[in-house]
Amino acid sequence: MSVPEWVQDAIFYQIFPDRFANGNPDNDPPNVMKWGAPPTSWGFQGGDLSGILQKLDYLLDLGINTIYLNPIFQATSNHRYNTVDYYQIDPKLGTLEDFHRLIEHAHRNQVRIILDGVFNHCGRGFFAFNDILENQEYSAYRDWFHINHFPVEAYAWGGATDYVGWWGMKSLPKFNTGNLRTRQYLMDVGRYWIEQGADGWRLDVPNEINDDSFWGEFREVIKTVNPEAYLVGEIWTADPRWVGEGHFDGLMNYPIMDAIAGFLATQSLDAVHFGEKVGGMLSLYPSDNAYAMYTPLDSHDTERILTKMGNDLDKTRLAYLFQFAYPGAPAIYYGDEIGLVGGKDPGCRGAFLWEETKWNTELRNFIKTLIRLRKANTALRRGDFITMVQPENPSCYVFARTYSDDKILIIMNASASELKATINTDKMNWEDGRVIKNIITPERQCTITNRSIEILLPAWAGVWMG
Repeated sequence: MSVPEWVQDAIFYQIFPDRFANGNPDNDPPNVMKWGAPPTSWGFQGGDLSGILQKLDYLLDLGINTIYLNPIFQATSNHRYNTVDYYQIDPKLGTLEDFHRLIEHAHRNQVRIILDGVFNHCGRGFFAFNDILENQEYSAYRDWFHINHFPVEAYAWGGATDYVGWWGMKSLPKFNTGNLRTRQYLMDVGRYWIEQGADGWRLDVPNEINDDSFWGEFREVIKTVNPEAYLVGEIWTADPRWVGEGHFDGLMNYPIMDAIAGFLATQSLDAVHFGEKVGGMLSLYPSDNAYAMYTPLDSHDTERILTKMGNDLDKTRLAYLFQFAYPGAPAIYYGDEIGLVGGKDPGCRGAFLWEETKWNTELRNFIKTLIRLRKANTALRRGDFITMVQPENPSCYVFARTYSDDKILIIMNASASELKATINTDKMNWEDGRVIKNIITPERQCTITNRSIEILLPAWAGVWMG
């Protein structure tokens, strides 16, 4: 049950379903908000599975080949992390037939779809918890959850005291995954959606199911149905415990996201310490898992990348330039490519703006170029990672990706000043006299002289030389 080979070639696009595209207004709730209204924690704006299907050509034009969907199962919230029915597509998003149509069209275009698995907790309307509220200590499902005492009250104001809720929230009762019936139910859910065509699971807060045997069994169940299914865990810290045969293929690589922000946004990291962090993350994990990490610049739980970079497009482009050259699968959060902004939840969950006059087309075209080049250069997807320290330039970070004769040298200027640097190319084994060019803007080129190149970079700029 090895790591799926395709993940190294994946370019992810994360979609928060309610806010991407409204393809079928007939399934909107009667109090649907106007599309593009300021995002709130409670309002629905009508995005659905039909909308994703109708915009698949847009995604294909961008160049992505894998979609990660935030939860799509029946729930009462717009985020749907409080699942009511794990076997039903939320009616506000569509039907099982809509899901099958989306899967069919995606697969026909070599696009995979990863679902969000919320197995640590559910919503108060989930059948087993609802039975407890109705029957209290006589419920057949009392052992499905962590009940502190009866009677259980779930709707009065305040935190959960009668039972364990995620982060103490009454609306999110935590499953007792040590109970065999609960455990079997969740395993069956995991299996069912892979059988329906999903290509893997992103597992929500899996460290809160602090049970290696649970995740080992879950992996076996999923991989038995589809050995190529991808399992990625939402682990916010660096921790090798969570990858490998008993757990996940990769993790959401939030430490890399934080390092990028430290290097470019807050400038709390210089190039040397940034290099130590991003290089250290690769050495922490087995190579197969390190190259199968999901590498975000932001997500539905964080500030959007452009906001994080202080609305500075140069810094944002430089963040993408690094992300698409670093090992692991780069991930775009929906709308970032057209310049959507937003703070932390719920601000980061705004509606996609489909009027092209509102797009930052320069940013979108830049990201399209990075995607195209990553697909065209094996070194950027599967190559070795080589750091080249520049101690004399604390704002200049240099690394290389090499795969046989396919070699790309990445140079970044993380400062507000123009940078003139001499970069030794010994590790590239390029002979003197060789002309190399910036593959992003090919008109720019350098000649290897004395096993080095001299380069002049504007503020907050970078190149891929090869």
